[in-house]
Parts: sequence; C-alpha cells; structure tokens
Amino acid sequence: MPKRRRLTMRQLRQLLRLNADGISVRDIATMLGIARSTVQDNIERATAAGLSWPLPAELTDDVLEHRLFSRQGVKQGIRRRTEPDWGRLAVELKKPGVTLSILWEEYRAVHPDGYAYSRFCDLFRGFERRLTPTMRQVHVAGDKVFVDYSGKKLPIVDRKTGEIREAEIFLGVLGASSYTFAEATWSQTLPDWIGSHVRMFRFFGGVPRLIVPDNLKSGVNRASFYDPEINRSFGMMASHYGVGVLPARPKRPKDKAKVESGVRFAQSCILGRLRNQTFFSLDEANAAIREAVERINTHVMRRLDQCRRDLFETMERPALAALPAEEYEFAEWRLARVSTDYHVEFERYFYSVPHSLIRQQVDVRATSRTIEIFFKGKRVAAHQRRYGGARFGTEPDHMPSSHRRYAEWSPERFRRWARSIGPQTEGLVIAILASRPHPEQGFRTCLGVLKLYQAIDTAQAEAVSARALEIGGLNCKSISALIKSHKASRHTAEPAAVGEHANLRGPGYFH
Repeated sequence: MPKRRRLTMRQLRQLLRLNADGISVRDIATMLGIARSTVQDNIERATAAGLSWPLPAELTDDVLEHRLFSRQGVKQGIRRRTEPDWGRLAVELKKPGVTLSILWEEYRAVHPDGYAYSRFCDLFRGFERRLTPTMRQVHVAGDKVFVDYSGKKLPIVDRKTGEIREAEIFLGVLGASSYTFAEATWSQTLPDWIGSHVRMFRFFGGVPRLIVPDNLKSGVNRASFYDPEINRSFGMMASHYGVGVLPARPKRPKDKAKVESGVRFAQSCILGRLRNQTFFSLDEANAAIREAVERINTHVMRRLDQCRRDLFETMERPALAALPAEEYEFAEWRLARVSTDYHVEFERYFYSVPHSLIRQQVDVRATSRTIEIFFKGKRVAAHQRRYGGARFGTEPDHMPSSHRRYAEWSPERFRRWARSIGPQTEGLVIAILASRPHPEQGFRTCLGVLKLYQAIDTAQAEAVSARALEIGGLNCKSISALIKSHKASRHTAEPAAVGEHANLRGPGYFH
C-alpha cells in the first residue's frame, strides 16, 4: 500500500526540476512551503527509483506515483501486518456499547504488532465503503425498524368474477441485521397499517426501541422535521408495545435507506419472481411472500459471510424488548362532543354517557366489538358496538332521574296497569299502542288515560273504556269527553235506579 504522500504530482515535478537546477534543499523547502525532510525524502525516492530531471514525456502522474511510493519487495494488495476479520468487526460494531476503539484494543491484544488505531480506522472505513449501500449506516442492534409500503402492487384475481384487485405490500426491515418482514394487505388504511405492525412484531418475536415510518397519513397526521404529529391510533399501538415513533424527515430518503433497500427487494424478489403466478386470495399471496422473505433472510451476504437470519438470531433478537402479554387490538380513536341528549355519535350510531357530561369533549375508542368513551383519561362509558338495529344505545344509569322513569315504560308495563282495572281497559291500552307507528309513541296517551281514571271508580273506567273502543276514541281528549258524558248520564239515571246498581253502560250515549 503506498505511503501517504503530502505533495501533489505537480509539486513533485517542480521539486525534481529545482533539484536538477542545483537549488539547495533548504531553498526548495522555502519555495514550496514544505519541510526540508519532505524535500530530502522525495529526492531519495527519485534516486532510488532511477528518476532524474527531465522526466520522460510518457511518464504519467499515475506511473510517477507508483514508481516513487510503491514499497519495493511488497506485493501490491498484500499488507505487511495481520488484519482482523473486517466482516466480523462490522457485525460487532452494531452491538450496543461497542465502538471502534474497543474493537481496536481487542485486535491489538491478539496482535501486539498490528496496525495503529488511526490506520485501523482507515482500513475499516475502506471496508465499509465496499459494502452494499444497505450496510453503510451503522445501526445498533435492537434500535430501529424501518417500515414502508412498496410503490408497486400485487394483482389478485377474484375467482368468481375475474375482477383484478391490487394489494399493497408492507415491509419492515430491522436496522442492524437487515432482517426483513413483508406481507400483502388490501390497503394502506389505518386498520391494515396497524395490523401489519402487530404481525411484524409477532414475526420478530420482540420489539425494537424505535419505529421509523415514512410520512404516511395512516401513521403521521402532519409531517414536520421539528414536531411531527403522530396519528393517535398509531401512537396508542406504539404505546402498547413500548416503542417510540421517529418519522423520517420529509423528502429525505436516506433517513430510511434500510427500507428503501427492502422496497427494491420487494419489487425484484417478490413482484419479479412472482410475476408469472396468479393469486386468487390474499392468503395465497401472503404464503408466496413468506417463501420469498425466507429466501432473502437466509441468503448469505457478500463480505459478511452471514445471512440476515444468523445476524438476527445472534445479535438482534437478544437486544429486542419482550412482547407484551397480549397483542394489540386495533382501535380507532376520535374526538367527540356530548350532545344535549347525553349521547355521542360514532359511524351514525349513538352511545350514551353520564348526563353530567353534556357538551363536554370526550375521546371515543372504537374496536370491532366495543365502543369506549373517555373523559380526561378516565373511562366513563362502555357499549357493545352496533352495526344494525336500534340506533341508540342508552344505559339507564346515564339518564337523569326523570328520563330514567320514562325509559322504564314498556308496552307490557302499561298492559299490567290496565289489566288491574279490567279487561275493557286492557283492551283500550292495547288498541292505543297498536294505533301508533311505534308503541313508544302511545306511552304518553296511556299515562294520560290512567291519570284520568284515577278520578273515577273501576266500573266507570271499564264502561268508558268499552265505549272508547266502540267509537275509536283512542286519545286523551276523547276519553275525557266520555268520562264527562258518563258522569252526566249516571246523574240523571240515579232516581230510576233506587235500590239497584246503575248500569255502567247506562241508557243513552253509552248504548
């Protein structure tokens, strides 16, 4: 390896010319602004190489450099000192707490006559530059996973209709080992985005310290170098796994070079290799993708002489944090304001909260099965999620006392009240409820009728109910009129009924 020279070829040629003109070493050093020892060293090298001024016209700068600075007796490409296994050191450097200084000390402990620290670092950096681009950045084991979607999609055919639907390809690449996860999903929407992360962590069997996503809307609401705004549902998933989110800077692809390399892999190893296969379901596509991922993870990388799986098992897996006891269940978070009827809306269905929270802003957490409502971090209500049936889900405990009494009304309860008076009154209540589009709309009429009947005896109530059924008087106004008419009819009939019970239906109007 040539010794590091301090002069350009132009300066060397000028030095040799001045020396041939008989200029002293001191004067040459002054004229060129270099040390006398440098002048003397280069003159000795020229003499040893058999060079004198004027130099041959065909002597190029490369040939001149080789003649002056190549070591005699040392074969080019063979170093004089024992070198370490640079590939192994590149792997060791990814482990937490390992530095080049530590690696150099371990190297010198085995080879006391080995390279000095500065030369050791130069050789290692040179080795790094010869690696593939995905290995240029130094990533600590267990530190980061880079995630993104491939720009190109995978076609899937509907077996029944023949319609072609394109699936997205999600990729996750661990920083230190380049261990790769990939899967196909139907979309980049929030449920698929978060679900892919859950399955990725399950595939890794652990959790890194940070997720580095692109500024996808499903993960990042507002991209910013200084203060990126993370989507709340995505942030809750990250909190469940105890992992941080560090979005890549906008328009800075080098921030996520790992996953960009993974995207290229997806387009060649997945899309390229699978281009002649036809898939009829997402499961079929993912089975083929798993085989492709297995192939790339077990492929031995040049220069490192190890595959991604070996690096992952020996170096990265021990550095990952443990998975939580339960997998994250996807939940969508939204802000909502409690309306005056103490309900909040989610997907056109309404769920009650305590009536004291009217007009307050609350957080709604929606899973596929439940709707939970939080106020200032405290859960205040939980409901089974509705996909059909009644649009309102109301808990009695959430109501004001007056509303609660109303909520306790039911057709059966009114029938029981009417039955306690008599069969005619029960028939009247049934008729009133049946005459409304919804039974609840007849509750107030039934209450009004029962209130009117409190002022008369049972026999009168039964007579009024019978007459109301006969003429179709199914409202409070008609019942009130019938009661007044019945009272007047009884009053005139009483002298003729001395010693006998009056006929409740009576002569006249009630006949």
